[in-house]
Amino acid sequence: MAKAIESILDKVTGHFGLGASANGVVDTPHKAVHDGDTFSVRAVGNFGLRFLGIDTPEISFQLPGKKPFTSIENADWERFLSDPFAAEYGAMLLDPALAAHLAAKVGAGCATNHAKHAKNAQAFLEQEVTSDIAAQALANDSFRLFLRFATDVVDRYGRLLAYVNRDQQEAAGRPLTYNERMLQAGMALPYFIWPNINPFRQQSSLPDAVLEPGMAADVAQHESSLRGVRLSVAQARNDKLGVFAANDGLRLEPFELRYLAQRRRPNRWVIDLSSTGNLLHHPQRYFDIAKHEDRLYVSDDHVDMFVAAGWVKQGI
Repeated sequence: MAKAIESILDKVTGHFGLGASANGVVDTPHKAVHDGDTFSVRAVGNFGLRFLGIDTPEISFQLPGKKPFTSIENADWERFLSDPFAAEYGAMLLDPALAAHLAAKVGAGCATNHAKHAKNAQAFLEQEVTSDIAAQALANDSFRLFLRFATDVVDRYGRLLAYVNRDQQEAAGRPLTYNERMLQAGMALPYFIWPNINPFRQQSSLPDAVLEPGMAADVAQHESSLRGVRLSVAQARNDKLGVFAANDGLRLEPFELRYLAQRRRPNRWVIDLSSTGNLLHHPQRYFDIAKHEDRLYVSDDHVDMFVAAGWVKQGI
């Protein structure tokens, strides 16, 4: 089935029909139209849903210069990730320190490693959903999800952005969100992108949500949800789970694979959540913050607000 919201020629586009009643009967125009600029609609097609706060290895992605998504198990991915800086893939100017950081990760077996962890993450999430359906004694068609949105509801690809859990009325026995379960099991890496993280949901405006310089570590320690997931990641690393496995942990971070394949440089500035300083780490120096759970990414679109608040951009 086609997607209800999708990206077409880099424009987010929607496909909807007239609204429907609770029993599924489609409204007449008279019933659907509320006033001259508002009416009830229903989605025609499925939605893509991207979990906030986490990043998992890619099952498939677009190879350089290619439009179709290709399985990471494909031999072309092994060839590409063995030497992603080869001239045949086009120029990619990176800071020498970042290029050296990546060169130590790629090479023979990188695609195989990525595909293995991607399949593990996919299977784990599938099992969690299956278990929730069984725990609630529901059928697939009666199972419901609860979505909690942050600042951005839809991304540039037309996917919903949310914290996701099974839907249930009673608080007792409520499990962690799928986002948190993936981190706890070592199936995902944290990927905190401002302002779509828990501390900023209730702020009245984006400028009000900007962290004060020197306060990042305090926020990370005292905001319960953020503290909890950061501790889960640290525990998964300590236990050598999943992407942190001792012998064959994930070599290339998912967003690294994406920007290498797209031949673009990383463009999000980074705040160190363990620091009491005021430094915005340069997008190409994110790896200076060694622990993934200590990175808070800030896009170019928002960085001026942080500079106005007293944060200082790192030069390279």
